Parts: sequence; C-alpha cells; structure tokens
Amino acid sequence: MNKKLGRLIRPNMAYYFLFSAIFPVAAFVLRQYLLAAIGAGATFAALLIFLLVSNHRRKRIVEYVRSNLDQMSGAEGTVSPFPTVVIRLDDEGILVANDAFVRLTGFQDVLKQRLVQDYFPGFKTDWLVEGKHEYPYDVSWEKRRYRVYGSVVQADDPKETKLAVLHFADLTELYQVRDEYIRSRPVVSIILIDNYEELTKNLTESAISNLNAKINDAITRWTDNFHGMLRKTERNRYLFVFEKRDLQWAKKEKFSILEEIHEITNPSGLPASISFGLGVEGANFEEAYDFAALAIEMSLSRGGDQAVIKDRLNFEFFGGRTKEADHRSKVRSRVTANSLMELIGQSSKVFIMGHRDADLDAVGAAMGVACLCRKKNKQFHIVLDKEKNACPGFVREIMQTPEYKNAFISGQDAMVMLDNRSTLIVVDTNRPDQVESKQLLEAAPRVCVVDHHRRAADYISPVDVNLHEPYASSASELVTELMQYAVEKRNVLPIEAKALLAGIFLDTKSFNVRTGERTFEAAAFLRLLGADTVEVKMLLQNNYEDTMAKFEIMKAAKQHGTYPYIAIAALDHPTTRVLAAQAADDLLNIAGITASFVMYPDEGRVIVSARSIGDVNVQMILEYLGGGGNTATAGAQVQHSTVERVLFMLDEAIDNYYEA
Repeated sequence: MNKKLGRLIRPNMAYYFLFSAIFPVAAFVLRQYLLAAIGAGATFAALLIFLLVSNHRRKRIVEYVRSNLDQMSGAEGTVSPFPTVVIRLDDEGILVANDAFVRLTGFQDVLKQRLVQDYFPGFKTDWLVEGKHEYPYDVSWEKRRYRVYGSVVQADDPKETKLAVLHFADLTELYQVRDEYIRSRPVVSIILIDNYEELTKNLTESAISNLNAKINDAITRWTDNFHGMLRKTERNRYLFVFEKRDLQWAKKEKFSILEEIHEITNPSGLPASISFGLGVEGANFEEAYDFAALAIEMSLSRGGDQAVIKDRLNFEFFGGRTKEADHRSKVRSRVTANSLMELIGQSSKVFIMGHRDADLDAVGAAMGVACLCRKKNKQFHIVLDKEKNACPGFVREIMQTPEYKNAFISGQDAMVMLDNRSTLIVVDTNRPDQVESKQLLEAAPRVCVVDHHRRAADYISPVDVNLHEPYASSASELVTELMQYAVEKRNVLPIEAKALLAGIFLDTKSFNVRTGERTFEAAAFLRLLGADTVEVKMLLQNNYEDTMAKFEIMKAAKQHGTYPYIAIAALDHPTTRVLAAQAADDLLNIAGITASFVMYPDEGRVIVSARSIGDVNVQMILEYLGGGGNTATAGAQVQHSTVERVLFMLDEAIDNYYEA
C-alpha cells in the first residue's frame, strides 16, 4: 500500500527518460554532435520540469491527506483536536501527519523518513499487530502526557506493507487528578509496643509514666513527618492514619523508628521494641484497617520489631533483623490445648502432617499430637513418606511399636480415608507449599497448625486452631507444652517422649541455640516421662561414610568475599538434607564464622540449608530465595535452577540484607 502511495506522489518515469537518453547517445556515436546536444538538452529540460511538477504534486497530495486526516477524526468537518499520524507498521516510519501533530512535534517533510521513536522514545507498535486499539502505556512530550489510540489499515494484498493511524489524546490534567487521588489514598497503620509487659514489669507508677512519656515522644516525633493523625487507643497500641504519598519516605528510610525506639530502655536495661502493621489500597477505611490488622498479626508471628505492609495481594517486610524475644504465655498454651483436644474429640479421624523430608522435629511433634489423639481414643494417621525423610532409621523403630504399626501412611492413602468430619493437624511448618501433601491440605475440612518458624507471606489459611510461636525452639517444644495440660504421665509412651526430646535436641543443636527457660522446662518434663538423653544422642549420630561426606562438604566451604564471617559451601553433586544441615551447623564451630550456607543440587532443584549464631538473620536472607525458617535456622528449595544461579541469587540476597 505504501508503494501505491509512493507512485501516486511520484510516478515512475524512469523508462521514459531512459528511452529519451538513447537518442542523443546514438547521435553522439554517429558523430551527429548537434543533434546529440539538442536531444540531451531536451531530455534534461524534461527531467527538470518533471521534478518541479512532481514536487508540487507531492505537496498538494500531502496537504490533501493531512486535511482529510483532520476531517476524519474531527466533528462535521472541523479540524481534529487530536494529533494524528499515519505510519508504516514494518519500520514505524511516518508517512503523513495532520496539522495538530505538526504543531506538537514540529514534523514537516515526509521525505526525511522520521520514525515515531524520534519523537516518543521507546514507542512500540506490537499492540496494533495483536489487534488492540490502545497503547498500554502513556507517552510524554514536553511535560504533557498522552494516551495513544490506533487502528490498522488493512491492505487488499497481504504482501503489501500495512499502514496504521495513530491518535494522540492529551490527558495530562486527567492523569494529574488520578495521580493525586492515588497519592492521597489513606494508609491505616497499627503501631504496637511488642514488649510492653516486660518493659513495665515490677516498675513503679512514676517509672511507668516516665517510660510511656519517652515512647510517646519518640513515636510522635517520627509520625510528625507524615502530617497524619495519631491516636493512642490502648496503653501499648496506637492508630496512625496518613496519606499514601508519605509512605515512600517511610520505605526509603526503612522505618527508622524501629531502631530509634531501641534507645529507650527500662531501669533494668531492656530496650523497647515496636511493630507496625500498615494497610494500603483498601476500598475504604474499614478494609484498610482489616489489612493493617492482618499486617500486625503477621509482624508479631514473625517475632515483632518490624514493619509489615499489606495491600490487596501481598505483604512487604521491613526490619525484623533482631532476634526474637520470648513473649509466650502459658495461658495461651493451656487455652490452645483445651481447644485442640475439643476439636480432636469432635473428629472422626485425625491426620497429622509435617513438612516434606520430615526431620526429627517434625516426626517428634507428630507423635506428640498422636498421643493427644490416643488420650481422646481417636483414630490417627501420620502422613509421611517412609522412604524419603531425614530419619528413616528412627521411623522404622517407631513402626515396631504396636501403637504405631500402621500409623504412617502416604498422602494418597490419606485422601482416600478423608471424610467431612476429619481434622488435619500440620506441625513444624506454616507454608502450604512445604507440607508433605498439599492436596490433602486443600481437601481437609478442618486444619490446625503448630509451628515455630517465622510466618511467611504464603502461610496456611484458614485454620481452626493455630499455635504459631516463632519464639519457641522447636515444634516439639510447643507440642510438649500442650501435652503438659492435656495428658498424664501414664498416657505417654517412652518412644514418644524420646521422639519429642530428639526434636528439641535437633533444632537447638543440643541446647546450644534458641533455648529459653520454657525449652528446659519441656526437656525436663520429657525426661520425667522416660526420655533418655543418651538414646537421643545416638539418634543424631552419623556412620563413618556420612561423617567423611560431611567433612568434604565443610572442606568445600569458602568465606564470603565481602562478609568473611559468612561461610558458603556450594556443592556440584547431590547429598542428603541431614548432612547438609549438619555441615552448616559444624561450620559455625569455626572461629570467626557466625553464619553458614550449604547448597546442593537435587533432582532439578537446589536445596539450601542455613545456620546462624550471631546477628545475621538467615531467615530474612533466604526469604529472597523463597525460603523461610527463623533467625538461627532456615532453608530454601529453589525449583528449576542450578547451583551457580542460586549462588548468584544468594550473593544478591546477602547484599540486599545488609543494604536494608
């Protein structure tokens, strides 16, 4: 089609002038010089006249097309208010434009072969080829913003180049109103003093008043930057409402109040800690407040001392790099135990499930819950892959106990046995993608969760009973506390006490990390029930081959170039989850190493185990890789990747962690 337009503007006269040139050439060859000169002069004059007429003809046609462009997009023959241009789709070159486009861009001569990108850099026409009539992005020209609409002019011959007509609508004022609307949307924030009870414990009224004044002053000074509304709703809770335009400033300075508040301490030296829950993009204030409530719950379930932003789709986290302080209440454990026992009593059967590649903590917690089911005379089943787990020898030992002979089943078998009165209790994980059988999780009519890992954004929901304590050392410790309120000594089998104590041993690294007074209370209770620490220690032993393999993993470790106190072992061959975790633990025995990462390939994925005994929060680092855990112990599984790629991602995650 563009060829036809070109012939219309400048007809092809090459053959005519070629034949006209033959006569003077032939006369010159025959030595008829006069005739040759006359013929050459006549041919040159004809060519000159043709060029002048053709140029005049081209200008007239362009003016005609331009005026018609104005009239086609205008009303009743009036000049179009929209800049309009005709382009070729193959190279996006401009053929002709109306006066409005000329006034906008200064475009004049079609012979210069200007492109749309010359005026609007980055402009693409693939949307026209796809059959769309509106450009998906805005374009700008001299501080004005335009929306582009267009259509394709179909050619009769598919081999010909297609043309497209583009209209530029100036929507600058509309966009300004829209942007102001977005910037002025309300953000509802809940501010909570995490450890208020601990801060004010055993203090006089005057000391409490003085402490409250310092905290109020710090929060008020920080919120003054937002020009919002701050109200104290309870002794340890504030409601803060401000506009979204100020949220970017808070993100940029990483919610500095989280660190500033630590400078306030009580007379015993305990620093204050606060959490933020922010709800954005709510349809109204009520929905924004609901988002903020979910965000503050997420913050507390991850250990507090952080800001969590909840929008309609996602969570965003800031802070949370400090170690968790134990804020658990025995009252909550007792209430949860009563609720869980009541739910078990109402169930036809109970399914207990941990995470994939179940370790001693998952198995121990599952057996503790099984003990609760036996107390209620309810049928129970532990969903576990008997071949692919981290403690196959111990699982075989458990199966020799009459009460557990047929207790372990697969996820497929559980789906067959499931009914509408069944209950699923998930232990040692809160992420739906990490459970042994996601299909069972989605099908179960009632779900309970008992976990000690920091809550991830994709946590299991909804749940009927939720005991999620990131301050606990292990899921086995949490289940042991439930057992103290729900069963008697005679109801607990020695192998169950052994399994629970083994789970605590595993996650605390033999009581070396993440231990509190509640941890030792649980261990003492299990010891009273007959758990033997020597037998537990033997469960954690490796054979000679595994020990040598673990040393090879440690030998492959290297210190991080920027942060030498971080050791990383990137293996090019598969190993076991247990050996990787043990190697990560033992790397922390090296002087100067406070964090360790071990990664290895495994059937198309890369598995990462991380440990920390210092200030490095490995859980926050591995969240970048889609993993989770807690400050001292974390893991990740990166699907469809290589060790080299994951190692690069880990370096980025470490850099992001320290830049935050």
